[in-house]
Amino acid sequence: MAPELSTVAGSRWPRSAAEAVALQRDLAHRVIVEDRVGPVRRVAGVDVGFPGGGSTARAAIAALAFPGLDPVEQVVAQCPVGFPYVPGLLSFRELPVVLAALSKLAVLPDVLLVDGQGRAHPRRFGIACHLGVLTGLPTVGVAKTRLVGEHGRVPDRRGAWVALHHRGEVVGAVLRTRAGVKPVFVSTGHRVSLPYAVQLVMACTTRYRLPQTTRAAHALASATG
Repeated sequence: MAPELSTVAGSRWPRSAAEAVALQRDLAHRVIVEDRVGPVRRVAGVDVGFPGGGSTARAAIAALAFPGLDPVEQVVAQCPVGFPYVPGLLSFRELPVVLAALSKLAVLPDVLLVDGQGRAHPRRFGIACHLGVLTGLPTVGVAKTRLVGEHGRVPDRRGAWVALHHRGEVVGAVLRTRAGVKPVFVSTGHRVSLPYAVQLVMACTTRYRLPQTTRAAHALASATG
């Protein structure tokens, strides 16, 4: 069962950007960057859409069997948006509805692949980290665009990756999931090392740029009705 937002880290859920930044800095040290994952039999993608002009958040979680990637469970939750759009603080806008969706799952996944950043974040606490720390679940951030950092050229072959550096630290991987397409940005969320995060993303990726977990969750989050 997902935790209550009102008691996150013993504090109330932030209502301002300043409070949110302070909470990120406070919680970032709780992120575990080592592999503390048991057998992976079920992976899930997490995505959030904003239908109706952005006043409502719609979270979708698509769980797939691993390694076969057959769909096993999917849930959707909707709720009013309670936090403004602020770059770097998207978890405060999206996590309430994500936690609501998680609470609907009959079986929790072994790993969550989140459409967003993990440690590749100015305060090393993107939505994948935040979700992992709140729930205790292993998480990986898989983003379509870069938020912070610099990197070298990624070889144009499936599975090739280079390190993403920010302020003298490796914060993620720039991963080519298939030749001839733009790379994705993978980073540790919680309880998963960066090399294993890359391995998981590649294991969940078939013939498309994005992993099947992300594609399935995005289709659900973007659906109408």
